[in-house]
Amino acid sequence: MSTVSVADARNNFSDIIARSQSEAVFVERRGQRAAVVVSPEQYERMLEALEDAEDVAAFDEAMAEEGPNIPWAQVKADLGWT
Repeated sequence: MSTVSVADARNNFSDIIARSQSEAVFVERRGQRAAVVVSPEQYERMLEALEDAEDVAAFDEAMAEEGPNIPWAQVKADLGWT
């Protein structure tokens, strides 16, 4: 990861894009992170990881719910799989 100022990013945008192909580039404004530039491939991997984490959380929440168990045969019948 590297960090550049907004002014440097503006003046060297092509370089920032090229660097983002191999590492995340943080853009700072007044010493505070304002943005991050990543490659499209890295962005897609991050989205997939987030979706996977959300799926795991939803599964854990569903498993923690109280209530009657539904027999598999009933589930299949409800879905029209039998």
